[in-house]
Amino acid sequence: MLKFLSIRDFVIVSSLELDFSAGFTALTGETGAGKSILIDALSLALGERSDATMVRNGCERAEIAAEFDIAMLPNLQDWLREQELEGDAGVCLLRRVLDVGGRSRGFINGRSATQQQLREAGDQLLDIHGQHAHQSLVRPDAQRVLLDGYAGVTDSAEKVAGLYREWQDLRRRRISLSENAEAVAAERELLQFQRNELDGLGFNLPEWQGLQEDYARLSHAASLLETAGFGLETLSEADNSCLAQLNALAVRIRDGMQHDASLGETLRMLESAQAELQEAVYVLRHYRERLDTDPQRLREQEQRIQNVMDAARKYRVTPEQLDEALQRIMSRLAE
Repeated sequence: MLKFLSIRDFVIVSSLELDFSAGFTALTGETGAGKSILIDALSLALGERSDATMVRNGCERAEIAAEFDIAMLPNLQDWLREQELEGDAGVCLLRRVLDVGGRSRGFINGRSATQQQLREAGDQLLDIHGQHAHQSLVRPDAQRVLLDGYAGVTDSAEKVAGLYREWQDLRRRRISLSENAEAVAAERELLQFQRNELDGLGFNLPEWQGLQEDYARLSHAASLLETAGFGLETLSEADNSCLAQLNALAVRIRDGMQHDASLGETLRMLESAQAELQEAVYVLRHYRERLDTDPQRLREQEQRIQNVMDAARKYRVTPEQLDEALQRIMSRLAE
């Protein structure tokens, strides 16, 4: 039952408050007295379409509030609970605010509500009969309520409705759990694939660092061989090599010492330089002999580096972080 109606700045009404008592209420007046404005205002509160022209001229907004007694409407009470729009016991307050820009806001029991929610609540609260208005008798849900009442099974119908809602809730939960289980299984399958892929890569950081060093050396083997050969020729193999010239100079210094013993210090320094150069020749010759120039091994290293780089890009990490990525995947699998 409609208990109270408040209208502010709606069409030509600046302010109006009406209290309704139990029983029949009639609002009468001549044509043009504004009776239809009350119906339009009530319709707006019940979710009908709004229009900026409904705001009273010179005002910023219009506001309509309608309070209903719903103590005898258990279906509406259940609906309000489902929508989390409950208010005071046995009361439902609908409010609609329309600004001059045409924007509209709705409220049910002080909580924000959509126009559709206002309309659904209004369908259970009130019938507005007009030449072209829809009536509750044509709505299947209203027909069902009347039929249940006539058959005397209203209480049973409410119990069935409650059981149906519980079944719907359980069904939604089952579907949700099933979907979650499928998602977990799919994620686990992906994690297992990733683990197998990284395990198959056989990556470890020391091996990666050594691989980079070996590849740098092997990929420049020709240049390094040339450098080693040039060094050996310069130091000892050429006719005018460093060692040959040092040896010749040492002979001259020894001869000079027969006439000046102070050249002995110079000779000792030359002999030390000869020993250092001879050691350098030995090391350089050994380096040249063990320098790897195998093209097959170079190709294998290039492929290995490519595989590691591809995996790093796939898992969005640096090569040095691949071990950490594998550990994270294994931790997820262990959960």
